Amino acid sequence: MANPSITLDLTPRGTVERLEWIAWFTDSAIRIPGTSRSFGADGVLSLIPGVGSLMGTGIACYVVAEAVRHGAPPRVLTRMGMNIAADTVLGAIPVAGVVFDMFFRANQRNLALLRGYMKEIER
Repeated sequence: MANPSITLDLTPRGTVERLEWIAWFTDSAIRIPGTSRSFGADGVLSLIPGVGSLMGTGIACYVVAEAVRHGAPPRVLTRMGMNIAADTVLGAIPVAGVVFDMFFRANQRNLALLRGYMKEIER
């Protein structure tokens, strides 16, 4: 029996599509009923002391790794790192961290930075 192969699109477009899903899942996948607010897996993970914030940080670092792979300059990577640091530190505060995660969407911010960089290099 032949093994089906899974192809990972490593082009800039494929990367952005993959990171869009990750940003949605981690930052806004769960809508709060009766409101326009949402949060994602990052907010849920922050409820697990210590380990949860570490897991969220690991996912966020993947977004940065993709930016590095596509040649993002230090100014973009620095801003991405600052977003992750703020999300990790402030998101780790019990209860307040979940509220913070609803308003500060680090992965969506980092995706926007990467998109901006990719638009610059397309010109």
